[in-house]
Amino acid sequence: MTTTLFRSFFLTLCLFVIPSLSSDSDPLQDFCVGDLKASPSINGFPCKSAVSASDFFFSGLGAPLNTTNANGVAVTPANVLTFPGLNTLGLSMNNVEFAPGGVNPPHSHPRATEAGVVIEGSVFVGFLTTNNTLFSKVIHAGEMFVVPRGLVHFQWNVGKGKARLITAFNSQLPGSAVLPSSLFGSNPTIPNPVLTKTFRTDDVTVNKLKSKFAV
Repeated sequence: MTTTLFRSFFLTLCLFVIPSLSSDSDPLQDFCVGDLKASPSINGFPCKSAVSASDFFFSGLGAPLNTTNANGVAVTPANVLTFPGLNTLGLSMNNVEFAPGGVNPPHSHPRATEAGVVIEGSVFVGFLTTNNTLFSKVIHAGEMFVVPRGLVHFQWNVGKGKARLITAFNSQLPGSAVLPSSLFGSNPTIPNPVLTKTFRTDDVTVNKLKSKFAV
């Protein structure tokens, strides 16, 4: 293969590979309100045929949430599944509320970078790099944070009262892999020898943890 042909081949390959590294695909029209009754495609849901102004507005991020659960945290997502007007637009948001001491447990978003702002309270925010370095800080109302795509992160309400975040993602459906639930509450379950070896512990401990996260 000549040098010229090789360069042309390499350039063509790059043009195919580079778009696949982005988050959601770029839209090909002004909007495409998702038809949630249809099966999703690679770039979201098929477009709904009849569209109205209400398809472009969402009121779910302001309502108070019930944080009386084991983690003391509740989330209202505004993603394509709850707000179909976001379909193909490559963004979504969450309302996250914490009881005093509430924790949003370690998790990751495989399809999106996350940015967030504290609306109320004081929140300890941290994320881990792939070399296990922790970047963390306590932030207060009006302050913002960012978590790079796919990295494990968490939030903890360290204030005396409730706390609230609004978070945004560069994906219409960022996904969330919550580590405790993924490891100890999967269906079917991860074999005990994998978990006992991984965590340097025994069957009794693993079974106890599995009982807490059983679906």
